[in-house]
Amino acid sequence: MRAVTWQGRRKVSVETVPDPEMREPTDVIVRITTSGLCGSDLHLYEVLGPFLDPGDVLGHEPMGVVEEVGPEVRRISPGDRVVVPFNISCGTCAMCGRGLHSQCETTQVHDYGTGASLFGYTKLYGQVPGGQAEYLRVPFGDVLPVPVPEGPADDRFVYLSDVLPTAWQAVEYADVPPGGSLAVLGLGPIGDMAARIALLRGADLVLGIDPVPERRARAAARGVRTLDLSGDGRDPLERVRDLTDGRGPDAVIDAVGMEAHGAPLARGLHSIVAYLPDAAARPLMRRFGVDRLSALHLAVELVRRGGTVSLAGVYGGAADPMPLFEMFDKQLTLRMGQANVLRWVDRLLPLLTDEDPLGVDDFATHRLPLAEAPEAYEMFQAKRDGAVKILFKP
Repeated sequence: MRAVTWQGRRKVSVETVPDPEMREPTDVIVRITTSGLCGSDLHLYEVLGPFLDPGDVLGHEPMGVVEEVGPEVRRISPGDRVVVPFNISCGTCAMCGRGLHSQCETTQVHDYGTGASLFGYTKLYGQVPGGQAEYLRVPFGDVLPVPVPEGPADDRFVYLSDVLPTAWQAVEYADVPPGGSLAVLGLGPIGDMAARIALLRGADLVLGIDPVPERRARAAARGVRTLDLSGDGRDPLERVRDLTDGRGPDAVIDAVGMEAHGAPLARGLHSIVAYLPDAAARPLMRRFGVDRLSALHLAVELVRRGGTVSLAGVYGGAADPMPLFEMFDKQLTLRMGQANVLRWVDRLLPLLTDEDPLGVDDFATHRLPLAEAPEAYEMFQAKRDGAVKILFKP
């Protein structure tokens, strides 16, 4: 089959790789019809190379049609249309029972002390082949794949794999009071969708903060009050407080993560580590890695006293300095973590109707053949051509 493979820093290619094979009686094989390019994939493209091998298959936002099922699979059959959550969860362990599917005890990666395995996401999370491919092996066939109706285009449902549950959890963790205010840092796919969800759930004011004009315009068209806090000389704190009764928003979602602008030292260290041999780079990243933290620090500064910072952007540093005095003094709540996809599916499916309250049907900015993945990665990282959400069609 053809698949998108990692080949080095800022280098992916579409290669012919072995077809996936059934390993367990509960496995299913899915023929992929659509797969998304996620902001988290850019971390592999840029930073996390020490935890990848050339040829690793990328992608963790797939959906498709079931081709084959193992002898113990009862819930789905060949021909069924399914979405595949990005975290690989058994659905039966103690963590899954608590709704913490991203911490699944069955698929935790003990070699690295990390949570549930993820499709297409480095040795840190199991080095499981991903879904930017023509076919995908999916374990736990009676639990993990999410059946969806026939009829509407894939765009209606593919975001159940990651974007929708990640954004929903970010808003849930933000705990905005009825009629309250929320600031969203970063209007990429997760930030954009989180802003839409917050408005749908009753937030009175949602501020979307991003330096890219096309992204601000896209969010503004959905009712988000957008701001660019860079470059005009005004104090960003004063600008936000002017809109929130002088206090700051009730909650802030950081939807940016380790790819934040600024922090040239951390960026330089990322570049240096990327060129070291993996055997040397891995322990440096795990013990001394430092992220670009400008977005997270801004979230702490912006939120009102007693407010909540909800962290949806991915960070990977083991030695990140945090402004603990300010966080303690402001009596902040900080919530974070990979989305527990299966926990939120039942709340999200009723919203994926013809009325389309979240605008999923036209959420993608680009739909490209899998063969154009190298160009798509470069375009998405550079934020060119209005790229916010890219879908691949194998």
